[in-house]
Amino acid sequence: MLFGGPYQSLPSFLRAGVRPGDRIYPMRAHRTRLHVLGVLEVADIVPYEVAGSALPDDDYMKLLDWRLLKTGWVTEVLVGPPGAPLSFDTVVPGDLLERLTYTSRRGERVLKHVEDGRLLRSAGLQGIYRLAAGSAEELDQLIRREECATSV
Repeated sequence: MLFGGPYQSLPSFLRAGVRPGDRIYPMRAHRTRLHVLGVLEVADIVPYEVAGSALPDDDYMKLLDWRLLKTGWVTEVLVGPPGAPLSFDTVVPGDLLERLTYTSRRGERVLKHVEDGRLLRSAGLQGIYRLAAGSAEELDQLIRREECATSV
């Protein structure tokens, strides 16, 4: 599950146009590197107040651990099938970082503030953005390679 809300620091997946069937790639910028934390295929987007009824029992117990989020910040929960836990180990290689492409109604754009395969500023990553199909496929391949490497 992933959480969304009405604030810039916790943006709304609904306002970003996320729908069931979409794949979400949570990311973290740390120093000059970009980490892809995993992937979640969206099964449903539910209001936080009813999220417990949409989750398996084990995940409902985890939601209770996060109840402090419901202080007005969280309004929606992305629910997906069980998968691997989020990991901070998968670093986006510099060559992929340089060609990572996002798409919108205005067209496509590459990630700003990337130089020599290093992320100089994370301003272009804050929010929810739709990846171009080629970039999404490359992230999927990267995640699959990392999963295979760690399972050996």
